[in-house]
Amino acid sequence: MRFLCDEMLKGLGRWLRAAGYDTAIAAGGLADRDLVRGARAEGRILLTRDRRLAETAGREARVVWLGGDGIDATARALKETLEVNWQYAPFTRCLLDNTPLVAAPPARIAEVPAAARAAGGPFTLCPLCRRLYWPGGHVRRMRARLAAWQEASRSVL
Repeated sequence: MRFLCDEMLKGLGRWLRAAGYDTAIAAGGLADRDLVRGARAEGRILLTRDRRLAETAGREARVVWLGGDGIDATARALKETLEVNWQYAPFTRCLLDNTPLVAAPPARIAEVPAAARAAGGPFTLCPLCRRLYWPGGHVRRMRARLAAWQEASRSVL
């Protein structure tokens, strides 16, 4: 599945990227017709919190309206609606620009703090923005949240 999140769901979009999904996030202020056109052209499922957009765009592209208050409710709703696997391919995409990550070269690994290097990798790099990723404490917390969404969704279904 490939997604396009409207600007109201940009936080969810970053979490979808963290889970490994190819997820575009719409720029702020983009017109509804441009969102729909982009989703259709790129074969993406448009995710929105805008009920009117979901109702009108459904004729032209695959659109999913996500209600709920907060990221946890929205993540569960997406799991229930589209059977999103929140542990699909974690941390394989850049959280900033959606590019698939590659193994970091040794010269870049040297930039990782010594304590993080000692804890082990994997150490990955975004070939587009050159951002370096490693499994620090923030990654452990994010993995735990992704796992909780996956488990919570299973218990609801």
